Amino acid sequence: MNKRILAAFLTALLLLSGCSQPLMSTATSNEETAMTRTSEAVTDAGTTNAKQTTYPTDDLNLPRVAVELVKAVDGDTISVMFEGKKENVRMLLVDTPETSHPKLGVQPFGPEAKAFTKELVEQADRLELEFDIGPNRDKYSRLLAYVYADGKMVQESLLEEGLARVAYIYPPNTRYVDKFDDLQRISRDKGLGIWSVENYAQEDGFHPEEQDDTNKNNSNDIAPPQAPTEKPQPSKQACDIKGNINSKGEKIYHTPESPYYERTKQEQWFCSEEEAEQAGFRAPLK
Repeated sequence: MNKRILAAFLTALLLLSGCSQPLMSTATSNEETAMTRTSEAVTDAGTTNAKQTTYPTDDLNLPRVAVELVKAVDGDTISVMFEGKKENVRMLLVDTPETSHPKLGVQPFGPEAKAFTKELVEQADRLELEFDIGPNRDKYSRLLAYVYADGKMVQESLLEEGLARVAYIYPPNTRYVDKFDDLQRISRDKGLGIWSVENYAQEDGFHPEEQDDTNKNNSNDIAPPQAPTEKPQPSKQACDIKGNINSKGEKIYHTPESPYYERTKQEQWFCSEEEAEQAGFRAPLK
C-alpha cells in the first residue's frame, strides 16, 4: 500500500515538473519580446528627437533665378550676369570680414571667407538666387539675395564654417534669420573661424584690434613699461551711453544694459537715448 502511494506521488511530481517547463519558457519568451519592443521604442524615440530641429522655411520650395557667375568679389558678395547685365549680389543676412575695403583694408578671416565663397560658386554647376519679400536692392544698387551653389545655400555654409556673422537684419527680408542664428550659435560654441578670437566678431562688426591684443598676450616677449593712461570718462555721471561707429560707418549707441556695453569703445558719450538718436545714432539690433 505504501509502495503504491509512493509511486503515485512520484508520478504526479514528474508530471508537474514536465508541465512547468513550457510555462516558464513562454513567460521568458514574452518577457524577451516586451524588452525588444521597449528597446525599439527607445530607439525610435531617440531618432525622432534627433530630427526635431526643423524650420518652417525648410520646405518652402520658393522660386529661384539661375544666373551666370562673373567672379567672387568678397566673402559675402559675388558678381553675376542677371537679366543680361552684370550685377553685384550682396548675400542677405550675413557679413564676412573685409578683404579690399578702402579704409579697413584686409581684416582677419576675410581672405579665408572670400576663398571659401570663391570655391563654392566657381565649382558649382548651377548658381541660383532667391529673393526675399522686401527690397531686392540696397543703397549701392546691389542685388540682395540668398545665393545657392548646386542647391546648397552659400550663407548657411559660411555660417557653419564660422566665416560669417548674422548681420543687417532689416525686415521684411528676414526669411531665414532663425536658422541662421542657430547655425551661428553652433559655430560660435565650437570656436570656429571668426569666433576663435574672443570679441573679434561683435554686433557692430569686426574688431581686428581684439586679435592684436590676443597675439600680444600670447607673445613671450616682454613689453617695455608704459606710462598708465586714463580711460576716457563721461563728462557727467549721468552721461554713460556710449556712441560707436562700426566698420560699415553705422552709428550705434549702447546703454549700460546692452550686452556689448563693456566691450564697446565709445567715440562719443550721450546723456540720454534721445540725445544719441538726435546725433544720428541708433540702438543695436535685437
